[in-house]
Amino acid sequence: MKTIYAEIDKRLIESMPQVHFGGRIFTVATEAECDKAVRQLMDADLIGLDTETRPNFTHGEQACKVSLLQLSTRHTCFLFRLNRIGIPDSLAALLSAKKPLKVGLSMRDDIRALCQRREISIPRYVELQKMVKEIGVQDMSLQKIYANLFGGRISKTQRLSNWESPILTDGQKLYAATDAWACIKIYDQLIRFRTGEEYEYVAPMDDQRMFDIWQSRMFEDIKQRLISLNS
Repeated sequence: MKTIYAEIDKRLIESMPQVHFGGRIFTVATEAECDKAVRQLMDADLIGLDTETRPNFTHGEQACKVSLLQLSTRHTCFLFRLNRIGIPDSLAALLSAKKPLKVGLSMRDDIRALCQRREISIPRYVELQKMVKEIGVQDMSLQKIYANLFGGRISKTQRLSNWESPILTDGQKLYAATDAWACIKIYDQLIRFRTGEEYEYVAPMDDQRMFDIWQSRMFEDIKQRLISLNS
């Protein structure tokens, strides 16, 4: 049985094994590549969605438009370089279609960012922050939610890198794909909870007490969760 905590201490996430997307990653930098990717994604039942924006470290300058859109299935992730191709008609049609279902965190922020590129709508999507609240989880970041459910650490070292670089590094691609794929992993687990999988819930408490309890139990939890993931 899984143990789910109302909140976890970030210090403990650092000791968890790092996880990353293990499937195929394709970079989409032309409209022709976009059309091909969309045709493949249309056959999926579920898509994890996330975006990346080039950081702006100059005070007073206007924020950059969204640079990258990640759309992932359980096995394949497409990285759409919006700073190069914008949002072509085929991609806009995919986003506005009711199927496949899109899942993500802070989806309203992602939609707002995409609309700065092109006015679109995503009429059917799942907000994972709302779903985790239903089981009492108070942490709202992707890293903490994933760590809570699976005992694994998603690295955030690439978050502030240049997402408009002429060529994305392998590290950037893996980071971007992992974030979108993790949304699917979280969704699937939350659905299992909704449909009867049992879990133990640890309610909010004093920070130090929470730290001590988590620390004493985390290694066994992580061991069991990794065994489950690999089975």
